[in-house]
Amino acid sequence: MDQKTEKSNLIEGATGEWEVVIGMEVHAQVTSNAKLFSGASTEFGGEPNSHVSLVDAAMPGMLPVINEGCIAKAIRTGLGLKAQINLSSVFDRKNYFYPDLPQGYQISQYKNPIVGEGEVIVDLLGGERVVVGIERLHLEQDAGKSLHDQHPQYSFVDLNRSGVALMEIVSKPDLRSSDQAKAYVSKLRTIMRYLGTCDGNMEQGSLRADINVSVRRPGDPFGTRCEIKNVNSIRFIGQAIEHEARRQIDILEEGGTIVQETRLFDAKTGETRSMRSKEEAHDYRYFPDPDLLPLELTQGFVDGLAQNLPELPDAKRARFIADYGLSPYDADVLIIERESADYFEAVAKDRDAKQAANWVINELFGRLNKEGRDIVDSPVTADQLGSILDLIKAGTISGKIAKDVFDIVWTEGGDPKAIVEGRGLTQVTDMGAIEKAVDEVIAANPDKAEQAKTKPALAGWFVGQVMKVTGGKASPQAVNTLLKQKLGIE
Repeated sequence: MDQKTEKSNLIEGATGEWEVVIGMEVHAQVTSNAKLFSGASTEFGGEPNSHVSLVDAAMPGMLPVINEGCIAKAIRTGLGLKAQINLSSVFDRKNYFYPDLPQGYQISQYKNPIVGEGEVIVDLLGGERVVVGIERLHLEQDAGKSLHDQHPQYSFVDLNRSGVALMEIVSKPDLRSSDQAKAYVSKLRTIMRYLGTCDGNMEQGSLRADINVSVRRPGDPFGTRCEIKNVNSIRFIGQAIEHEARRQIDILEEGGTIVQETRLFDAKTGETRSMRSKEEAHDYRYFPDPDLLPLELTQGFVDGLAQNLPELPDAKRARFIADYGLSPYDADVLIIERESADYFEAVAKDRDAKQAANWVINELFGRLNKEGRDIVDSPVTADQLGSILDLIKAGTISGKIAKDVFDIVWTEGGDPKAIVEGRGLTQVTDMGAIEKAVDEVIAANPDKAEQAKTKPALAGWFVGQVMKVTGGKASPQAVNTLLKQKLGIE
């Protein structure tokens, strides 16, 4: 599908506007305790070559055995991508030299993948929505890792990753900007985390992207593409696309031609550099792996997996907007992680949902981000935050005091209600005490009090001063009412 490109996504060159065309090949490691064709551990961070079976080491006579759990998770992912599940698929040998894959070929899928066409809906800031077509999802084994910095003369090989199950998710060339590409990979990661099929940890290599980039004049046929290999962060994906698009535009505007090649992204310089030239089609000499029978699934097996899918991000987003009245932005922030969405719903139950969203997004997420924590490690539970909101609603504490209580719960723990009572943080509603504070502030600022009669906005300044005098405990509503009366503001 060739989607209409937003004007804002076009890149201004010296000779006019250009459009970048992006296709992604995302490699997602299947969440599994064992590898795709052996029982060896997939645990990250083991001693080199400590998670290697005889199958992974390609010892003579060792035969691969398909891991059914990995098959199920690939199907679940396909269902989450609204894709066609192929009941019959084939594992092929891709004959390509990997120095860190002992058998000398990769077991992958070619003409008959386990998952066919699907789609991912990507919502961006400003209301832009992109439907990204999925070409296919196939299973394959990962290679090991070559280590070139351990010895001045030799390269070492760690086979711990060799044979780990990967899902390669190939998109159609439907993306038209670096922002769209970043949002697409983020959405893909969110979907797989909801499904429990990939942890999406890019730092550990669980999610990596190969990016195909080309440029063209708007409306022209596709240009020659270059592939940027193994980009392992959302931010780097954006930087790699922007640099590569600009590099190609500069070449074309100077009268040159783009050579199809594989490139690498250098995170230190923010640039892509040539890795190897690439012909239009490699001859990998694929053929069905003679050690593995075709994979035949029953519709009942697929239907059973479909019945146990969780509520996925798109459905959750729509429900949060419809049922809770949230803005699309707030809904998008809350659904990024399944745990975040669950936390919000626990806080919002029988409470003001918009207020709950505001506290979860601004106070909780803000503090979590500041301290580099995840929602699952939050020191403030959903029950504790809900209790703080209940105290605000009851008029027991003001919004300002609520933030102080939140901070105490974060650092010390405890029941918010007991903290408020034990530390004397209850909101002052005694009109006599509030009136005394109002009178003091007005008496200390006669000039401003006079100005307030013609500049009603100054009332906000007086409110702040009264709250300061009362240590934030005065009822803001009572302060507002009294100030308007005494300053003569309607």
